[in-house]
Amino acid sequence: MSGSPDEEKLEELRQKKMEQLQDRAESQDEGAQEAAQQQAEAQKNALLRQHLTDDARKRLNTVKMSKPQFGEQVERQVISLARSGRIQGKIDDQKMKQLLKELKPDSKSFDIKRR
Repeated sequence: MSGSPDEEKLEELRQKKMEQLQDRAESQDEGAQEAAQQQAEAQKNALLRQHLTDDARKRLNTVKMSKPQFGEQVERQVISLARSGRIQGKIDDQKMKQLLKELKPDSKSFDIKRR
């Protein structure tokens, strides 16, 4: 019967070791995902810096602060234009205004008439 407690201790140690290994593997997976996400964000920022003037970047950041989803949409549009080679030179503030107008969702206007 003295062998049985030793086997239980061994089993406990194996369980603890397996849990530790699983925890390490999960933390490495999370770290790899986070690193890939940071790298993609850095590439996106570098591409925007390359194709936007300072004023246009400021305007885009202002839009992102007030309307995050719309700002992300504009960023994706600028990035796709840049990757396809359709941007000649840099986008300045005037071109950014024009791009924002084109991408802005149509606002619905209501005419209320009183009788």
